[in-house]
Formats: sequence, structure tokens, C-alpha cells
Amino acid sequence: MVRTELPTQPRNCRRDLLLPAAVLGLSAFLTQFDVTAVVVAMPAMAAELGFGTAAYAWVMDAYSLAFTGGLLAAGALADRYGRRRALLGGNIVFLVGSVACGFATGGPELWAARAVQGLGAAFVITGGIALIANTYTGPDARARAFALMGVLSGTAMALGPTLGGLVSTWIGWRWIFLGNIPLCLLALLAVPRLVAESRGPADRPLDWSGVVLLTLALGLAIESLLMGRAAPVRLAVGLAASVGLLAIFTMQQRRRPAPMFDPAVFGRPVMIGISSLLIAVSIGYWAVLVYLPPFLGAAFGWTGSSVGFVLLVATLPMLLLPPYGARLAKRWGWRRLFATAMLVLAAGNLVLVLAASGWLPNIGAVRAAAATGMLLIGLGAVLAHPQLSGAVVALVPPDQAGMASAVTVVMRQGGFALGIAALGATLPYDATAAGYAWPWLLAALASAGGLIAAAMLLPHHQP
Repeated sequence: MVRTELPTQPRNCRRDLLLPAAVLGLSAFLTQFDVTAVVVAMPAMAAELGFGTAAYAWVMDAYSLAFTGGLLAAGALADRYGRRRALLGGNIVFLVGSVACGFATGGPELWAARAVQGLGAAFVITGGIALIANTYTGPDARARAFALMGVLSGTAMALGPTLGGLVSTWIGWRWIFLGNIPLCLLALLAVPRLVAESRGPADRPLDWSGVVLLTLALGLAIESLLMGRAAPVRLAVGLAASVGLLAIFTMQQRRRPAPMFDPAVFGRPVMIGISSLLIAVSIGYWAVLVYLPPFLGAAFGWTGSSVGFVLLVATLPMLLLPPYGARLAKRWGWRRLFATAMLVLAAGNLVLVLAASGWLPNIGAVRAAAATGMLLIGLGAVLAHPQLSGAVVALVPPDQAGMASAVTVVMRQGGFALGIAALGATLPYDATAAGYAWPWLLAALASAGGLIAAAMLLPHHQP
């Protein structure tokens, strides 16, 4: 039975009504925290476990690739077997992956454990969103619940680098993962007591062939970018095979009565524009965050907690400023808002190119340029990122909103994974501070592509 909304006027305090949302948001917090907290600790991981740039990227991409593939299956499985069961099962899988990460003794073990984490995270996020939607049926209560979940997720993303740097410096990087244990156990105890089970249509189809095709296409593209720079033929063949698999996936989805990805919806020019923006932000901001810690270490000798605090320049805007972006969307319209966001994002990455180039006269000027570039990419991302999901939902019929929202998350994660691989592929083997000018330049070009898409494909006014 689907649980109905709790009373709108509780006996004691309205905060009691948000307790289920807070517990569900705690699970979402963990899955997001383990994305950005790991960013600062990766140099320490690489030093202890002895792996290079390609393996460095796989620490993030194994998580994102498994998360992307898991999302495609999680919705149908949650509807069929129960959303709460899916969330709790995903929480257990995430817990097992966290423990395995904490005790990894080499790169392959760490990547496999990160993939287990990503798979669990997909079911946690899918189950959590569906449970909030069914627990809070009134629009105001549901809006407050989703806002709380969003605040918790945003806090995890914004403060993850700082907290991860502190943990890595004080007690070691392994505790970023092992620290998940008590919070996962708390969620396992609290969710069954506070949130009722719910199910969707039992006959919702599960497209295993689509899951396999899309996951293989993304995985092949990532591997080709990371390993093919020493062999251009291998790079070309791998990317061509990935494009071929994506084409087969698209044709396969056209033939399905209830596709995970509806080409008729996402083939419209405005949806192509929004999709381009999703990928541009993933490359121009989120993937850049992954390579900022080693750049700051190479340029200034900063590590651990120092890097974590410095990264707040780039991450705090994502926590503090989303409401202003929503207001500007109403005032400016989509084309002006998203074009401005992409322009600021591109400018920030170009300033980072300047900081890495060696052209500046002294270390003080380099630090100022690095700080300015990080602030600009944070501001550009906060103007675009929170508004994109709402833009997708606004452009599709109500009965396709769930599919469109899921595809939005897949595009974010897929763009993030491909962005990490592409930026890593441009990084020279010696990885000096000057070498990071190439990843920043690629991020600027991706942002410029988003600017062109916004200017040419989006309407002036918000629908």
C-alpha cells in the first residue's frame, strides 16, 4: 500500500513531518559525499596504491559508470519489488562497497569496490526520490521534502572536498569510506520505521539489453580515451565502436513501446540544446573539480586539508546561490540565463588556463588567477546546473516526466565520466602545473559548445 501524506498540521511541530525526508536525504547525502570527498583524497590514494593518471580517473569513473548503468534498471526493479526494498538493498550494497574501498590494497580492488558503491547508489537515489513522491502527496509538503533532500545533497557536494581533505589529512583516506558504516546502518534502522513501502506498475518492462548496450558504449569510450592516447589507432577504433553501440541503443529504443530513452522526445532541437548543456556543465565544472587537487598540489605544493578548504571557492556557490539562479531564469528566460552561465563557465576555465600556463609574473598572480578561475566556474555552474532538470521536465508531457528526469541524471553522470576521461587524456605524462593548461582548455571548449547550443537552440522565454 502506498503511504499517504502525513497531516499538514502536526500536534507538536511541522519539523516532525520532514523526518522521513531527512532520513531519505541522509542516504542521498552519502552517495553524493563519496563523489566530491574522494576528489581531494585521490592523490594520497594514488601515492599509497601506486597508480597513474588513467587509474586515477577510473577511481571516479568506475563509480559513475556503475551508477549510470544501475539507474537504467533501478526504476523498473523498484516499481516491481518495492521502492523501500530497493533503497534498503542499495544501501546494503553501498555499505559493502564502502568497506571494500576502505580495505583495498591495490588499484583494481579499489575500482571494483567503487563500482559496487555506484551500483548501490543508483538504487538509493531512485528509491529515495520515489518514496518521497509517495510519502508526501500534497504539492507544498512534497516541495518542502524535495527541498530538504536537495539541501542535503548540495551540502554533501559542496562540503565533500573540505571534509574529505580533513579526514584524509588527519586519519587517512580510507576513513572517507569507512566513515560511511555508521550512517548506512542508521539509515537501515530508521527507514523501515519512518517510511512505508510503495510499488509502481508491476508490469513495467525492464530493458536489460538497453542497460548493457549503454553501459558498454560509455565504458568503451572511457577506456579508449584513457588508454588510447599512446596508440591513436586504438583510440579511433574504440571511439568508433562506442558510437556504433550508441547508434544500436538508439535504434533499439525506437522499437520499444516504453523506452528508457525516447529518441522522439530528445531529438527535438530544444532538447538537444538542454542535453548539450547537461554534458557541458559535467565537463566544464564537475570533471574539472577532479583535477583541481593535483593541479593545486603541482602549482603550490598544497595537499589534503589545504586543498579541501581552497576548493570551497568553487563549491560553495553550488550550496549558497541556487535560489538566485531560479529567479534569474524567470526574469531573463532560458536563452539568456544558460548562455550567460556557459560564458562564465568558459571564462573561468580560460582563467585557469592562464594560471597554469606559466605566463604570469609571480606566484601571487598565479594564486589570484587560480582563485578567480575556480570562483567563476562555480558561479557559471550554479546558474545552469540546478535549472536544467526543471527545464527537461517542463519540456515533456507529464506522463513522460519520469523518463525524462531519469535520462537527465544519466546524461549528467555519463557526461561526468566521459569528461573525467577526456580531461585525463589531454594531461601530459609528467603532470606538471603547466600540463594542466590542456585539460582546462578542453573544459573551456566544452563550455563554449554549451554557449553555442544555448544561443542557437533554446527559446528566449522560459515555457
